[in-house]
Amino acid sequence: MIWTPISRDELEAILASEFDTCSADQQALFKELACPPVKWRQSPWGDLGGGFWVVAIRQGRVLWYNDIEHGFNVSRFTVPGTIPENEYWCNQDELRWALPRLVGESTAMNLGPPQPVPDA
Repeated sequence: MIWTPISRDELEAILASEFDTCSADQQALFKELACPPVKWRQSPWGDLGGGFWVVAIRQGRVLWYNDIEHGFNVSRFTVPGTIPENEYWCNQDELRWALPRLVGESTAMNLGPPQPVPDA
């Protein structure tokens, strides 16, 4: 199977569906922090797809969709437009699970980038 990056239309369909599963408080929070979807660079994992779609920003953190892993992630950043290499996560979180992490209300574990399998 060949991977192709998700389109903005596909992302917006996922957002609409997952928004409906959020609590009223989460929906209000997302409306407050959401930004128009925009691709941010993330090297090396995001290079092939031109980056990852960022959908919300708050105080040095971004909520973004990992279309390789099919889930939302939260990362810290210092330079707008770039998700640092050491902030790549491959969580497969639903929007309702990722939103609390954006505002620092969750201590859920981040799943890191792929690792080579050691020779047996």
